[in-house]
Amino acid sequence: MSELSPEDVKLVTLARAARARVGASEGAAVRDGDGRSYTGVAVEQPSFRLSALQLAVASALAAGASTLEAAAVVTGSGQVDTTAVTDMTPGAPVRIMQA
Repeated sequence: MSELSPEDVKLVTLARAARARVGASEGAAVRDGDGRSYTGVAVEQPSFRLSALQLAVASALAAGASTLEAAAVVTGSGQVDTTAVTDMTPGAPVRIMQA
């Protein structure tokens, strides 16, 4: 993680911790334009599925965030849909880390 800024290292750490806390397949963290951080984990129910990134972005939106500075996702899968971030802030970097 040496190429990441200290703020991005924090996002990766938060994403890893969220994933580990509940044993989820995926964890994510986002930082809003004011520097506040939000986390999420993958949620799978019979009637719906949310990715960790979707939940983290939804949490930021629910708290009143209007822009994102960056996001991080920790996953065992190579495929991550970053649309939730780009819908909110086109061009915001999303760091994808393998679990």
